[in-house]
Amino acid sequence: MKTDVYQKVTNKIIADLEQGELSWLKPWSSGNLESKITKPLRHNGLPYNGINVLMLWGASVEAGYLSPYWMTFRQAKEMGAHVRKGERGNLVVYANTITKREEQDDGSEEERKIPFMKGYSVFNVDQIEGLPEHYYAKPEPIIDPALRIDHAEAFFAATLADIRHGGNSAHYANGSDHVQMPAFETFRSPEAYYATLAHELTHWTKHKSRLDRDFGRKRWGDEGYAREELVAELGAAFLCADLELTPEPGTDHAAYIQSWLKVLKDDKRAIFAAAAHAQRAADYLHGLQPVIEGEQTEGAAA
Repeated sequence: MKTDVYQKVTNKIIADLEQGELSWLKPWSSGNLESKITKPLRHNGLPYNGINVLMLWGASVEAGYLSPYWMTFRQAKEMGAHVRKGERGNLVVYANTITKREEQDDGSEEERKIPFMKGYSVFNVDQIEGLPEHYYAKPEPIIDPALRIDHAEAFFAATLADIRHGGNSAHYANGSDHVQMPAFETFRSPEAYYATLAHELTHWTKHKSRLDRDFGRKRWGDEGYAREELVAELGAAFLCADLELTPEPGTDHAAYIQSWLKVLKDDKRAIFAAAAHAQRAADYLHGLQPVIEGEQTEGAAA
């Protein structure tokens, strides 16, 4: 019987949530990649995106891997290396489409694209022997914390979002299209402030003038609300990884976990959709950054 990729991934994340753990936050509190947090990387250094980030982060924490690099059995072999005997691969997925020609009632033919999801296995560098030395290089020391915070400050300022400070609530107000944040000094750490801001700016991207994301939310706590909060949570996780921030889980996560569990149990594709929306939100915010002259960016598929 063919493995249901959607169900397999969803079951793993549900199991983590039922233990009160957030798969996508574990690297920040488990010592994984101790010098800095990074997205999982392919053998060629390009980062994974979307749902694959969550899956490989979770696998790293579970097995204690410290390397961000992952590759297939064949890629390792092509470099003259080998996966250690008894090691098990971890699932990653990619979306693609097949084109099918269908005859219409008038006798003409029309092409139809049918999306599908495929999975394959990758191994962490920690499971592989004989790779070139740079794959095993120790991470560089942590950069000055002040520099990382300055970088985050510049990133969020470049979005030109209306960010207001005051009060004791962090939220995005759709009607006035502004992000409300408590004062910086009221947070337990600078990282916690920027992680919260990343969460609220992910919400900010849903506005109809931006990504126009709507899950049919009618009231606080309904399914649409839970789906949007899950997107914001993952968006913040992706952005914190990109900005090398290391926040701890917030105190409000427990309140969301039960509503997320219901959504995931009712829909095996929900976590895939949430990760895709979160990646689009993160990409949108990255797209608002000033382009440095001579800088080239490379995109990577999930």
